[in-house]
Amino acid sequence: MVFRCQRDSWARQFATRVVSCREAELRPESGGEPMRGFQVVLEDTILFPEGGGQPDDRGLIGAVPVLRVTRRGAEAVHFVETALEPGSAVLLSLDWERRFDHMQQHSGQHLITAIAEQMFGFKTTSWELGRQQSVIELDTPSMTTEQMEALEQSVNEKIRERIPVTVRELAADDPEVETVRSRGLPGDHTGPVRVVDIEGIDSNMCCGTHVSNLSDLQVIKLICTEKGKKNKTNLVFLAGNRVLKSVEQSHRTEKALTSLLKNGPGEHVEAVKRLQSSVKLLQKNNLNLLRDIAVLIARDFKSKPVQSPLFVLHRKEGDSEFMNIIANEIGKEETLLFLTVGDEKEAGLFLLAGSVEAVENLGPRVAELLEGKGAGKRGRYQGKATKMSRRGEVQALLQEFISQQTDEA
Repeated sequence: MVFRCQRDSWARQFATRVVSCREAELRPESGGEPMRGFQVVLEDTILFPEGGGQPDDRGLIGAVPVLRVTRRGAEAVHFVETALEPGSAVLLSLDWERRFDHMQQHSGQHLITAIAEQMFGFKTTSWELGRQQSVIELDTPSMTTEQMEALEQSVNEKIRERIPVTVRELAADDPEVETVRSRGLPGDHTGPVRVVDIEGIDSNMCCGTHVSNLSDLQVIKLICTEKGKKNKTNLVFLAGNRVLKSVEQSHRTEKALTSLLKNGPGEHVEAVKRLQSSVKLLQKNNLNLLRDIAVLIARDFKSKPVQSPLFVLHRKEGDSEFMNIIANEIGKEETLLFLTVGDEKEAGLFLLAGSVEAVENLGPRVAELLEGKGAGKRGRYQGKATKMSRRGEVQALLQEFISQQTDEA
């Protein structure tokens, strides 16, 4: 089960032959409909199939993109959209940027795991190489800031010492296999066992691709710790080029904030706190004004000598409380109220109020016309609407209902 990619993690191209090609489907990682294509097995491969916490590689077979690589027993299965002729000679090309990133994160995990156990006795129970950052699950309920800082300092010292990283292959029945750190072999494992050695620091059974010297990691940054499952701690980290990209992103953010806030980076936090306080005050004042407006609207309606049996109001600014204040202030069952708030071209809120009988009859129909959902009780029906532009149709429905009631009376 040892492929060329595992014997030489630095190989970027490789000539091989197609062993088999059969129709298959690939379910996208993001979900959705399966993609039709072909599963291709080669004599050997430099494209790593996912395993050991490390995602699979990407690359080309000739000019055909490889969309997924998985392990099936002793074979690496390459998913492509174009059929390839069994027996044909092909040139494999590796997506080196993706591979080297995985090498840095994976070797970085080995180093962090080994030093964390040496320094504090924290054993690694699992890890995940994520797209943005990686996570090591440590068998400890907590990790102090001081421990994290000491661990970060130690692993970066090892990087600066340029310690070699080597890979050995042992027979499965070699007694030395029992002496190396491992979480066990897969049930379908065949062939030799790979052991990754960080000289003088760690020996670990592993199927992944790795750097050849700790200096290739460049730098490791421990980001934070998070509470894990079953009384464990998740340690989030970046290694190598991911650290540089993170610094670059932080610098861009800092420049943008400096331009927006009109002050230096050291003053950003205080400036944002002041803005938050101002926004909260404005929101409070705005809410009070909306309440006052709601009361005035209701009183204006009630002050009219002849009051219409239907009261319709739409306002862009407002919320459920705004509509309910109006309904409370008017408070007459004989008046049917249809109130809406929100942008006419987008989603919004609605409230129908009136007699219990009228609201129970009309509420669901109003929600249906507005293509929304709602619920009601005791003469009120309110909810969310996705088609505020159909308010005119609702008003026509309500007017027709009132006319029928009048005729019957």
